[in-house]
Amino acid sequence: MSSRLAIDIGGTFTDATLIDEETGAVSIAKVLSTPADPSLGFMAATERILAESDVAAADVHFVVHATTVATNAIIEGNIARGGFVTTEGFRDLLEIQRQTRPTLYDTRFEKTPPLVPRDRAFGVRERLGPGGEVLTPLDEPSVRDVAAALRDAGVESVAVCLLHAYVDPAHERRVGEILADELPGIPISLSSDVAPEFREYLRASTTVINAAIRPVVGRYLENIERRLADAGVAAELLVMQSSGGVFGAGAAAQKPVFMVESGPAAGVIASANLGSVLGKDDVISFDMGGTTAKVGLIQGGTPSVTKDYSVGSHASAGVGGLSLSGYPVRTPVIDLVEIGAGGGSIAWVDSGGMLRVGPRSAGADPGPVCYRQGGTEPTVTDANVVLGRLNPSYFLGGEIALDVDGARRAIAERCAEPLGLDVVEAANGIVEIANAAMVNALHLISVQRGYDPRDFVLVGFGGAGPVHANAIQRDCEVPTLVVPPAPGIFSATGLLGTDLKRDSSLTLLRPLEDLDVEEIERAFAALEETGAAELAREGLPQERIAFVRQVDMRYVGQSFELTIPLEGGAFDAGQSGALRERFHAEHDRVYGFSASSEPVELVSLRLTTVGRIEKPPLRTLERSAGTPSPKEQRQVFFAEAGGFVECPIHDRYGLGAGASFAGPAVIEELDSTVVVHPGFGVEIDDVGNLVIRKEHA
Repeated sequence: MSSRLAIDIGGTFTDATLIDEETGAVSIAKVLSTPADPSLGFMAATERILAESDVAAADVHFVVHATTVATNAIIEGNIARGGFVTTEGFRDLLEIQRQTRPTLYDTRFEKTPPLVPRDRAFGVRERLGPGGEVLTPLDEPSVRDVAAALRDAGVESVAVCLLHAYVDPAHERRVGEILADELPGIPISLSSDVAPEFREYLRASTTVINAAIRPVVGRYLENIERRLADAGVAAELLVMQSSGGVFGAGAAAQKPVFMVESGPAAGVIASANLGSVLGKDDVISFDMGGTTAKVGLIQGGTPSVTKDYSVGSHASAGVGGLSLSGYPVRTPVIDLVEIGAGGGSIAWVDSGGMLRVGPRSAGADPGPVCYRQGGTEPTVTDANVVLGRLNPSYFLGGEIALDVDGARRAIAERCAEPLGLDVVEAANGIVEIANAAMVNALHLISVQRGYDPRDFVLVGFGGAGPVHANAIQRDCEVPTLVVPPAPGIFSATGLLGTDLKRDSSLTLLRPLEDLDVEEIERAFAALEETGAAELAREGLPQERIAFVRQVDMRYVGQSFELTIPLEGGAFDAGQSGALRERFHAEHDRVYGFSASSEPVELVSLRLTTVGRIEKPPLRTLERSAGTPSPKEQRQVFFAEAGGFVECPIHDRYGLGAGASFAGPAVIEELDSTVVVHPGFGVEIDDVGNLVIRKEHA
């Protein structure tokens, strides 16, 4: 027997999924995360699921992991003591940053302090022109002087970003060789390897982030690989990338900047895979966990990917979904709107007497008050307990007995009494405020990007997502909501259906009318050769490797580009001729206008090398048409029904394919709870998804 194991570490819970490669049988496990040392939670989940599934460690074929360790290292300042090397005269690049700011009229705004301070930033004598011409040859003695200064500064990692190295990396690579020789054992990150694109600060920031977290992530992955080996799991460790693919632990340790959004990306990929199974290409993923809620968009079967992302302080700030503070990362990232509204988000009353929810979270330690782990501040989960939506005796399958009285006291003391409300009114207010924030997030990912959410299918998952998903569906008028089996560990399950990927790019500024199709084809061919070689080292045969080509384009003089997909096959005059019209159409869709008379230019080439991994089979349910009998009845609060109503409680494991019933209803399973509001109906499809639609009179 051969199995696949996926581990997804979240802010509150660590989720595990084990799938039998032959039968498709799925086992799940959920344990509390261990923020002080995430690898402890990783191994606790691994050991539990292997024991409960009676699977030998040696039978695990491969392990896939999604983690926020890279992001957390930056946010918490747990980074390596780094050094920065650039062209002489540009050592202030990280200090100057850029002119944009998240709040235009905030006179007290302060830029995020650089990850490498000025006293560890150095310049070397060399200079390239924008076309790659050598203006000043590389002065190697100056590089050795810089190496000595870095050694004296006690650096643990070095980032190198020379001017215009994206055009010709020769100088930068030679600097890397000298530094490696002079600083043995110190990891060197080159911008021409990490982000070979124009815009100096974005390229430098991406390279510095890679250097800053490289020792931290490297130690973390080594620790997990060692612990897995000690437990008898000899399978290769794969890591989720921000762009939605996976890569080997060795590659992840070399370029950890590609995994800064590792955790949230898995849920979007899982939603895209589910959409393909259902024959639905347009999907909105809604993932609500214990700490945050994340919304992603899949259009035409492909998740939306952005190149403009920031990590660190105020990373979610900005207008139009563009992060304008924090540390910019110029790598492909699944486009997500993420807000501090999870099950553990804390409810509080501000100085103006307004009830607020989040962004602070109780996390895994101490967690919500009802967890009985020392929490004192009321959370969204506490509110749902008070409203009767969560079963106090069947949370995590009964592993945690929820404290209803404690939740009521916390909401009464911190929220209800200061506002002059009763406990139930305050609890409902907490839930409605959290829902409103998540509806706004859904609008940001859809309406603000030119999409109508009513044209999409909503997929709700995460430990807390199915509790709120039907309300989000109702408020956004989304016709269909799908809740997959085991929604609480859906992101972990999605890891097991993810392909290996390598993303590469090359800046090639050319007016569209002057494109040399042979030059473009040669550049793409070189990127494909490199990508295929990297996946071949992972053990992928050539017949399972495919390529996805894209180009960045803009009107001449614009500051930002749009990414336009290319058709398969060689780049020729036919593709070149069609690019202009496709760019105008995309510009019109995104911005509401296009300027067909304006000159257009190609900016960058982008290539995704995909290594296809065989997907595990899906298991179908036995059919049991008709209305199932609930396991019990419970008083559950629904504002639209006027308060508490006698509500049927269903055991999801007893629902067969074809079964259907009307809301209000609550459906319980080990890892999550689904709340169905009045006016909506539920049907179970052949593979166990709950399909929820509005009932029409």
